[in-house]
Amino acid sequence: MNHRARKRFGQNFLQDLSIIERMLAAMRLERDDPVVEVGPGLGALTLPLLERLDRLAVVEIDRDLIQLLEARNLDGLTIHNGDVMKFDFNALAAELAGSAPTEHSLRVVGNLPYNIGTPLLIQLLDCHEQIRDVHVMLQKEVVDRLHADPGTRAFGRLSVLMQSVFEVTPLFTVPPESFDPAPKVQSAVVRLKPRTDAPDKAFLAALQACTRIAFASKRKTLRNNFKGYLDEAALENLQINPQARAETLNLEAFYRIAKQLGDVQAVLK
Repeated sequence: MNHRARKRFGQNFLQDLSIIERMLAAMRLERDDPVVEVGPGLGALTLPLLERLDRLAVVEIDRDLIQLLEARNLDGLTIHNGDVMKFDFNALAAELAGSAPTEHSLRVVGNLPYNIGTPLLIQLLDCHEQIRDVHVMLQKEVVDRLHADPGTRAFGRLSVLMQSVFEVTPLFTVPPESFDPAPKVQSAVVRLKPRTDAPDKAFLAALQACTRIAFASKRKTLRNNFKGYLDEAALENLQINPQARAETLNLEAFYRIAKQLGDVQAVLK
């Protein structure tokens, strides 16, 4: 198939069969699993997925790639043309589940374009109740941030939000030569599974607001970043050092701050 990778879509097509097999092995698929692939591209992962599944939904923004997939007349394949950042995963979970319960049913997989990897993960937070697991390939730097520990250089807002909702398991790294065209950085495959104690949507919104403020300037102390929201006394009452920086706090500390902030709308003003 002749298709020139498009930079605006962040296209780097996976072509390493051994990497594909490792991703599929990690998923441990059952034929009736409700699976959605983000960015099927030229079908390197799509075709082996269809060999293992009764049906597969894919989301693709590039109409030329959609035409190539449609030309194959693949049984069981449903193609959704559009921007995945505007895609309704909750609706898809209900559609694929049919009469079965939709909670924690949807399985998400894909070789994510670097330019949407992080914002898509943030989007998945809001529909985590419909997700069973996520197996995606990302820039290794992003995967490092996903599972970073407090106090490390990689720890940040993404670490807090994703770890509050998902159990994050890095699986393996992927070299640039596994793609065409080859990116300039290492990639990695990660597994995300919703935590049984994940916060509800209201508290997650408060946590998003809290982390946005806390990490507004990583060089500043919590006292400075929370100025106008929480004073030193309030932070000390939460057993948090106002002179500390956000990257030194653990999840429980962020939960205490989010709860203290109270009304989310007031925080967002």
